[in-house]
Amino acid sequence: MVKDTVIFALTSSVELANEIAEQIGLPLGNCDVKHFADGEIIVELGESVRGKHVYIVQSTCAPVSSNLMELLIAIDACKRASAATINCVMPYFGYARQDRKARPRQPITSKLVADLLEKAGASRVITMELHATQIQGFFNIPADDISALSIIGKYFKEKNLDDIVVVSPDHGGTTRARKLAEMLHAPIAIIDKRRPKPNVAEAMNLIGEVDGKTAIIVDDIVDTAGTLISGVDMLYRMGAKEVYASCVHGVLSGPAIERLDNSRIVEFICTNTIPQKSKQALLPKMKVLSVGLILGQTIKQMEENKSVSEILTQLEAQ
Repeated sequence: MVKDTVIFALTSSVELANEIAEQIGLPLGNCDVKHFADGEIIVELGESVRGKHVYIVQSTCAPVSSNLMELLIAIDACKRASAATINCVMPYFGYARQDRKARPRQPITSKLVADLLEKAGASRVITMELHATQIQGFFNIPADDISALSIIGKYFKEKNLDDIVVVSPDHGGTTRARKLAEMLHAPIAIIDKRRPKPNVAEAMNLIGEVDGKTAIIVDDIVDTAGTLISGVDMLYRMGAKEVYASCVHGVLSGPAIERLDNSRIVEFICTNTIPQKSKQALLPKMKVLSVGLILGQTIKQMEENKSVSEILTQLEAQ
């Protein structure tokens, strides 16, 4: 039951955790995270969790390893305080892009992170829009990957744009683009690109028609925005009337803000799986959508032993 639920926020996700707690109708749990001068971290719980269902909200965004370590230590604290279940709510799952051996002698770090969370004592992991859905299979505990496309789809529906085409920035994102296109009753196009090295991509060809249309690029992650800007330039060359860009996780590293600000993108839409306030102040064309509602409703369904997919279907239909 919800009355036996405690929600804790760690460093990276305090505002989002407050939204989630508000959706469920609970106050945020009391915990204290300290970083010592030598870099060590301690997480101290300020209330009893004995027999409680604990939800720890923490995106493992930059600084990735520090935020991951906070989460592992918080899990250990809850385990040693006799929590009934320990549920990790990771809106952004760091290291998700290291999901396979792309070259000889490379690690599969997302599998390592899954093992660390399990070993620390996590009972369940809740993520959003994993870069590779097969990462769910890296866990031997329940792992729920929640889609944020309903939030992005609702936003574009309310804009009432004319003659839309949804664009996938690569072949791997085709399923995501098709899902958004179905919500908007629009066709899709696919950018054919090659990636000569990490964080570098070149748009090569376009599959589909964008001439005279309003193009909406949708991706899971925008990091340095090099791939995105390359795709935007191609769409305009191919005759697109306007180009909007959207993603779930706005990592926005290095030159990303400058690139987006200087681009011909009409608007850049992302969610708050990663905190964006400081970046939003530097990028007027940036719109941040909240995932607090969908995560709050997901946790509520879990605590009431109801179907999670049912509530997600309802949100997508709105």
